[in-house]
Parts: sequence; structure tokens; C-alpha cells
Amino acid sequence: MMGIVSKFTILLLFLLACNTFTSTDAYDPLDPNGNITIKWDIISWTPDGYVATVTIYNFQQYRHIQTPGWSLGWTWAKKEIIWSMTGGQATEQGDCSRFKGNIPHCCKKKPTVVDLLPGTPYNQQTANCCKGGVLSSWGQDPANAAGSFLISVGSAGTSNKTVRVPKNFTLKAPGPGYTCGPAKVVKPSRFITADRRRVTQALMTWNLTCTYSQFLAQKTPTCCVSLSAFYNDTIVRCPTCACGCQSNMTQPGSCVEEDSPYLASVVSGFGKNSYTPLVQCTSHMCPIRVHWHVKLNYKEYWRVKITVTNFNYRMNYSDWNLVVQHPNFSNLTQIFSFNYKSLTPYGKINDTAMLWGVKFYNDFLMQAGPLGNVQSEVLFQKDAFTFDKGWAFPRRVYFNGDNCVMPPPDAYPWLPNSSSRQHISLLTLVMTLLSALTVMYEYA
Repeated sequence: MMGIVSKFTILLLFLLACNTFTSTDAYDPLDPNGNITIKWDIISWTPDGYVATVTIYNFQQYRHIQTPGWSLGWTWAKKEIIWSMTGGQATEQGDCSRFKGNIPHCCKKKPTVVDLLPGTPYNQQTANCCKGGVLSSWGQDPANAAGSFLISVGSAGTSNKTVRVPKNFTLKAPGPGYTCGPAKVVKPSRFITADRRRVTQALMTWNLTCTYSQFLAQKTPTCCVSLSAFYNDTIVRCPTCACGCQSNMTQPGSCVEEDSPYLASVVSGFGKNSYTPLVQCTSHMCPIRVHWHVKLNYKEYWRVKITVTNFNYRMNYSDWNLVVQHPNFSNLTQIFSFNYKSLTPYGKINDTAMLWGVKFYNDFLMQAGPLGNVQSEVLFQKDAFTFDKGWAFPRRVYFNGDNCVMPPPDAYPWLPNSSSRQHISLLTLVMTLLSALTVMYEYA
């Protein structure tokens, strides 16, 4: 009998683990083809190397690269050096003592390159450069979803047969989360002149692809979802400890109370690590909360209010976006004060929407405080509609490309006449099963 109890315990722990841990791979079901592609085009040869244009394309539908921007690193295959750069710069020069006359821009075996800032002198710019490393998502603003720089490489090959492709590419955007594959030589890129009467092509081209994993970017979630409805007084809050727990005893400064007299000094005294969140002390400890409120019910329509609140005292989110999955987005009638784009990751199924702020109105989500929120209302036409069993609430929510923690389905606001709802917790169920097994063991 004890063997049966042990097997039951192992099975129970396995089921709990399956429902507790989230997927850690880089595949995103709402953006299955999203990636960052880096293209390296050699456009001319020099006496000891080549000149190339390096372009970074953000092909992700809703995940952008925010300030302080991207940084790209690699390892040279031989003893290459960077003579000069336009539109970008290496973060370190390295040891160039072996050069007597013309000193290279960078002599490091493993250089790291960053974008130049806006306002850079014109003679140091190239096309699509100087955005501070900030790239919009392809779905939100494709015109600003690419960045590039010009690089002159020395001590390298001077032909397609002698040039060696760099290896071990890394991309931080701005922190970890991206994994880059090996660079592969591909068919040379073709370029059309401004008058569209002539086509040129690169002398050699190689591509590499980088994919994103939320688990690699941060060990804990960054946002959560709360729910409410006009037909129920219950407000379903974000799950407790959704993004971490209050642990000021072990990690001083992990959160700060809203009414703390030392709030200003704590926020301004964060030193160099300014992108580590300092959140308002809450039960969920998430930097971002998305609230979905079923507001009104009409004869042929129903209305939802969406509020995004920033609890992070150290971050203003510019060009933020929200991705929401709900079956009734195929019958969206009107959306107020947000931009909208339909995403169809599953072909013709239109159940996913990308929402973002209106330029110069609410595209800038302020840090935690009285102004740290944006909101909008959405009007849906009814189609196979019901308020029963939580149908009116979203299936999945993303903020800036990161999956938000949803409340458990059995906690959703139910209709007042839903008498079939049973308030049985997991702990009660487990204790009941263990008690039954104990009784069986006693009488066996």
C-alpha cells in the first residue's frame, strides 16, 4: 500500500510541475516567424580587406528594441581589425600598439558594436543609423525596424575565397534574451539605385538569425493581468507573487511603498544599473499590470475597458504595445485612443490584436505614479457571444513582447446565476485524496 501512496505522490508532484512552469524555448505561437536577421554585405575590396554594410532587421511583429538599444558582438575568424566605422562604433579599441602610423578603430578579437546617438554629425552617419540602437517592431512601424552601419575591415581576405565569416555572434537588445545562429554565406544582395534604373549587387553576403526567449531575458515575468466585469463585484487581481514576492529582508530595495517619504531619493539613487526594475510594493510585484474590464452589454454589442498601469519607478515605456488574444476580435467594431492591427498567426483565424498608443498622445507610458497609466475602450459586435464561463476575458496577453501572467480560469468573474461554480481549492482536493488513501491503508 505504501508503494501506491509513493506513486501517487510522484504523479501529483509531476502534475503540479506541469501546471507551474512555463515554456522556456524561443518559439512564440503568436509570432512564429519573428526573428532578428543580421545581413553583412561586402560592397568593396581594400588593399588588406573589405568595406561592408551591416544591417539589423527586426522582423518581430510586436517585440521592439528599446533604449539603450542593441549591441552586436562577434569573434573574428583570423586576425582582422576594424580600420573605421560609420553609423556605429566599437565600445572598446583594444590593444593597437603594433600599429605605428594609422591607428585602427578597434583591434579586439571579440569586438562589440553599438549604434550612434541621434544628432551625430552628418559625416559620421550612414543610412538607417544613429537611432541610439532603438528599433521598432515590424508590425508596429516597419520603416523604423532596421538599423545599419558601415565597417572597414583590415587584415582580412581580399576575395570571396580568402575572406572568413566571423563566428560566435551575440546580440543584446538591450539585455540578454537573444540567441544567434551561425552566419551563412548566401546569394549576394541586390540594390536598386534611387532612380530605379540600375541594379547593383554586393560582392559577398552572409546572414544570421537571432531568436528571443523570455526565459533567457529574465527569470521572472514582467507583467500580469487582472480582470473585472460589470455583472460581478469581484475584482480578480493579479496572481500573488506573479513576478516575484516582497523580500526586502533578503533583497533590500526590491520595492518601495507608494507613500514612502524616501521615494524620491530611492528612485534617483540607483547608480549605473538603471534598468533594474524598482517597483511599487504590491502583492504581484510586476512592473506592468494590464486590467481587462467588461464594462457594458448592449443588444448587439459589448464594451471592454483596457488599462495598462506602470508600477516601475525606473522605466518610461516609449512606443509600448499590447497583444491580446480573444475570439471576438474578428468582430471588432471600434477602438478608442489606441492604434490597432490584426495579427493572424494561424492563417485566416483573426483572434489576435496588436494595440499601441497614438503618437504624441499616449504612446509614452510614464513611470509609476499618478500619470503612469494608459487606457482605452474597445467595442465588439456580438457573434457566438456569451458571458458564461469567462468567455468575455482574453486568452493571452503580451506587453512589449513578453507574455503576461493570467489569473487561473476558475478565479474569473462568473455570472451571478452561475450556480454550477464550485469553490474547491487544489489544497482541499489533495487533502481529501490523501485522507482517502490513509483510510484505505488502515483498513487494508
